[in-house]
Amino acid sequence: MDYSITYSTFPVRGKRRDIKGISSANGTDFKLLMALAVLVNFSGLFVTIMGPDGALYASIAKTMAQHNDYIHLFAEGRDWLDKPHFPFWMAALSFQLFGYSGWAYKLPAVLFLMMGAVYTYRLAKLLYNEQVAWWATAILLTAEHIIISNTDVRAEPYLTGAIVASVYHFYRARSGKGYGQLALGALFAAIAVMTKGPFALIPIAGAIGGEMIIKRNWREVFHFRWMISTALTFLFILPELYCLYVQFDAHPEKTVFGRTGVSGIRFFFWDSQFGRFLNTGPIKGKGDPAFYLHTVLWAFLPWSVLLYAAVVNKIRKGWTRGAQTEWLTLAAALPCFVVFSLSRFQLPHYLNILFPFFAILTAQYVLNVRTEGGRKLIRIAQTVFTMLLPAAAMAIHLLFRPGQTLPLLVLVIGGLVALARLRPMLKKNVSVQYLLVRTMVAAVLVNFYLNLVFYPALLKYQSGSEAAFVANRQFPGAKVVQLQTGEYNYALDFYLHSPLQTLHQLGDTSQLTGRPLLLFADVNAMAGTGLSPVQVFEHIHVSKLSIKQVNARTRPKDVQHVGLYLLRR
Repeated sequence: MDYSITYSTFPVRGKRRDIKGISSANGTDFKLLMALAVLVNFSGLFVTIMGPDGALYASIAKTMAQHNDYIHLFAEGRDWLDKPHFPFWMAALSFQLFGYSGWAYKLPAVLFLMMGAVYTYRLAKLLYNEQVAWWATAILLTAEHIIISNTDVRAEPYLTGAIVASVYHFYRARSGKGYGQLALGALFAAIAVMTKGPFALIPIAGAIGGEMIIKRNWREVFHFRWMISTALTFLFILPELYCLYVQFDAHPEKTVFGRTGVSGIRFFFWDSQFGRFLNTGPIKGKGDPAFYLHTVLWAFLPWSVLLYAAVVNKIRKGWTRGAQTEWLTLAAALPCFVVFSLSRFQLPHYLNILFPFFAILTAQYVLNVRTEGGRKLIRIAQTVFTMLLPAAAMAIHLLFRPGQTLPLLVLVIGGLVALARLRPMLKKNVSVQYLLVRTMVAAVLVNFYLNLVFYPALLKYQSGSEAAFVANRQFPGAKVVQLQTGEYNYALDFYLHSPLQTLHQLGDTSQLTGRPLLLFADVNAMAGTGLSPVQVFEHIHVSKLSIKQVNARTRPKDVQHVGLYLLRR
């Protein structure tokens, strides 16, 4: 391993303290900054769940909890076969403990990500030292898409935490730490598989097996412990296979993806993974080999340039140092990155599972920079991002005009207080730590703005959740019917306290029973019916914003209007 780390220092309250002591009581300023990095990841808990995916998953988990049925997955009242069960189990348990709310849906996912941060620290410390471990954790917690995924919760927080935990325990098992570590590694690997499918094993196998192959440690590659770990992983995923068999394989008469005879187990092992990769499954996409190369640039902000430099530096120096180089992090990230790039089904959040390894790669690089060229790159890149992030937030605010005066005021005052507290760490200094701290402050403040000001204002344009809030408050217990002329409104489904019924054609509303009832429908579709809406909502596809929708001047011309109609007779 490469232990050639020189502990740099940064000034704290006029004294020079070794960053190695940041875990002690003396490192209170850095602890404050880390606490803010943790807090910003929790700050999206009370943001309304975004549709369609987040609201869809929340609706599925809500149905699971309401019926106390942890075997079947249902969406829109029909059998649903796309993702494995584990995230829904966690959300359903949270609902049963805390009630049906957006924060209860998000909480277990954010806790899994926090577990991933702890394991990132432990893995980095095992591979390098405490200094690299702290900064790797800080980089992970302030990476842009990690924070976004803790606000727009899907499966990735669970997957990210489980994968890095599995790698850590398997690495400990490889070091001869006993079968307990092997069992824990297999358990977390199984959780990852029951979250996203067998492809989740690629970064785990790449990390452990890839490093052994690169170092030509063939005896370790073929050690019998890996046969045991494979058997344990399969044993731990049996609950998932049982659920799939009960819901689908035991009922070939069910219609799924427009056909009968669909095997849930085959979909789990093949169609949901290799089918998407080869674009032969029921869910298809369009691939671009360069998609993730440019996606990293914004998803791993504000550390993306340093990540690219770290990868190049690791490969360049690794070949000369041979067995003395740590290859685990690169071996975990690159195979999965290549597979994702070659896949025909690509989404930005797929990369999140690699971020713990990206963070360790980046931290060990920036703390090892020796050349003036390397220091210049760090200085330029992080200065640009430190200026660019607040400027981007300011531009968004001026364009969108969210009108959230009180949260913005609290955020500004809180930011000034934090900056005053951290001012000694922000004194002009040429050290790497100064640049990293300054970058962290910018990332934390900008993402507090997004979660406390921008997203709450944006989600006022998610008509389904807004209509549900009105129905729950003003018409408690009233039956609600949605006229579905486009996508199913999962946000309405989740947030509504009463059951939701769906119509695909308006027809004769007198046939609808259970008066009074509320009809949720596009205003244009209701033209000529003579009905007046109780309230009209402006609707935007919040997860696919256009610049016209962000701009307050052009937004009124680019929104859909949806009404809530009260039918009494």
